[in-house]
Amino acid sequence: MIEEAMSNPVLSDDPPTPLASDDLGADDLRDLMRAVNETTERLQSTHVTLQTEVVRLKAELAEANAQLRRSRSLAALGQMAAGIAHEIRNPLGSIQLYIQMLGEDLAGQPDQSQLCEKIGRAVTSLDAIVRDVLLFSRDTNVRADATSASELVEQTLHTCEALIVSSRVELELDLPSDSSCALHADACLMPQALGNVIRNAAEAMIESDAGPRHLAITARRRRLRCPDGKQQNRVVISFRDTGPGIPAEVVERMFNPFFTTRKTGTGLGLAIVHRIIDAHGGHINVKNAPAGGALVELCLPLKPIPQKNETPAAETPEIEIKINGVNGQTNGAARRERELALEHAS
Repeated sequence: MIEEAMSNPVLSDDPPTPLASDDLGADDLRDLMRAVNETTERLQSTHVTLQTEVVRLKAELAEANAQLRRSRSLAALGQMAAGIAHEIRNPLGSIQLYIQMLGEDLAGQPDQSQLCEKIGRAVTSLDAIVRDVLLFSRDTNVRADATSASELVEQTLHTCEALIVSSRVELELDLPSDSSCALHADACLMPQALGNVIRNAAEAMIESDAGPRHLAITARRRRLRCPDGKQQNRVVISFRDTGPGIPAEVVERMFNPFFTTRKTGTGLGLAIVHRIIDAHGGHINVKNAPAGGALVELCLPLKPIPQKNETPAAETPEIEIKINGVNGQTNGAARRERELALEHAS
């Protein structure tokens, strides 16, 4: 029977049953293509955004690493400078005392006495440089007290009043009167750092003499990415001048000790600023303002952050010698005291 059935198959007159499917009209296809295109565009936009974010994060990381390297280099250089400065200061004091005694012996010879005075002034200048080096290299211990950016700026302006008036610098202050810029900082160190920034801006505007000398000082609390890579709240004190701006190659070196583009000065002012801000756990941003001039931002934590990577400079006893130049004839007792001081210094 099976063979018979296979040899004589039964053919049905009914048409074959088609597979179940939904017919797609033109509108359905159009909607489908629109959805695919929109999804593709969103994916492309997300990809571009991610690429941009990666580039930005890489740039911020590179800048943070550069700031960390600079902080460690300055700390090491500070220790070396401290040793050199102490070695120089002792014989420098001896030279000054010898010059004073020589001036006494040459009191009746005006030409020779005037030469001693010139040597004394040169020694005084060298002593000022040594003091700056010691100030830069000393272990910066922050004694933080509750204060605000407004109080720090106002205190600094009080001490810099003579410089601002003599330089004919017009100030524009934008400081909050509320507690939005409250922080803990050293009330002695911070005005010194702010004063050095103001002095640097005033000198830059005087040298360029490009027009009105205008210095805008603002304070704001902002959330920034810090050198450790974390986003943190910072009190940012900004200084924007109308000077010539800062070339890119100078920005990379301006906080290095003894680097200066000016005819006078030791080149330690901004290095000391960096040292103080770094001791507070903050960092500094420097760039050229869009409207011209330089923009310096001191970014401070709400409370000082201890620096673990910095080794304190070794403390070395100092010989305190007041350098006044040639004072003229003095009595034998005073001369003997200076001779004893020389023997002690030697």
